[in-house]
Amino acid sequence: MANWLPSLQTDTPQEGYELAITLARKGVAYTQTSPDVREQLRDSYANNADSLTMASHVIAVHFQTVAAANNYWK
Repeated sequence: MANWLPSLQTDTPQEGYELAITLARKGVAYTQTSPDVREQLRDSYANNADSLTMASHVIAVHFQTVAAANNYWK
């Protein structure tokens, strides 16, 4: 597998947040390796408020990690 994450360092908090989204998406792809299954499941979670809230939570946790690595709260 290609080295897609050479660093948690980003130039801006916006880039850090976008990296957090990428981390969340990659986590799903690593967990469910079948793109077809992910596509089949998408409608069930895309229309479920609890699932969307949990997705936002996962992104927020990843953003905390990226923010700590970049010392955003200095």
